Amino acid sequence: MTSAATAHIPHTEDLEGFRRSQRLAYACAQAVAATLEVGVTEKQAAAAMRRWLTSRGVNNWFHLPFAWFGDRTAFRGVRFPHQFFPTEATLTEGMPYILDCAPVVDGYPSDIGYTGCLGDNPTLDRLLDHLAEHRCLIVNLLHQGATQGEVYRAVDALAATQGLDIRHRAYPFGVIAHQVGHQRPRGSGHTAFGFGVASTATLVRSAVVAAPARRSPLWNRGLFSHQPPRPGLWAVEPHLGLDGVGAKFEELLVVTDDDAYWLDDDLPHVRRWHERGLA
Repeated sequence: MTSAATAHIPHTEDLEGFRRSQRLAYACAQAVAATLEVGVTEKQAAAAMRRWLTSRGVNNWFHLPFAWFGDRTAFRGVRFPHQFFPTEATLTEGMPYILDCAPVVDGYPSDIGYTGCLGDNPTLDRLLDHLAEHRCLIVNLLHQGATQGEVYRAVDALAATQGLDIRHRAYPFGVIAHQVGHQRPRGSGHTAFGFGVASTATLVRSAVVAAPARRSPLWNRGLFSHQPPRPGLWAVEPHLGLDGVGAKFEELLVVTDDDAYWLDDDLPHVRRWHERGLA
């Protein structure tokens, strides 16, 4: 894949590279989640993810790790981009959390979201169960030729019927998905405002190239999301909320000229749904 700006049907070696990156990111989130305890802060959890990935050779990032605890999982009180960054908020028993990391491994970026809880939280269980329907809905709509905007609105409509809040609207530009592409491997990656400079530049180039055709490397409710996603890899993240609790999954979706499918079904949230008979 030459760049995120270029329509490209992924080759087998590309898919394996993205899959390795995504599995490493989820392994990181699970490893750090296993260490969380009462009193840990968002900043400490995010730093732990960064150390875990760096110790395994990661030195480039789509974005640095994020961690959100408690009502911040539903972005309560989040109005400006800087408020997404980890804070001194501490974890307590029964509190939900979201761990989000986006390493670039051998030039292959991934972007994942792992939702969990320190103890039990029935509201979180309900949200995670409902997300299974969203994962199926997204692929089914793309098989029918839906546009990026149609998928976005359908996810919102399903959340409304489930009685849930739509929290991905709180993201910058209200995105539910963004394009990712292979980057040329290089030395230590620079970051600015928490995002990898090279990855951000690639996404910006994608937007510039797509603009004349009224396309967008982002899925949102905007006018440029009126066409189906171009072939390539997309990081998709429906984010739902209820009563101050938020939950999401984020994983890579493969789009070709005539198909769309999730890159990997052996992921924590998918295994959970299988165990509960929901997948």
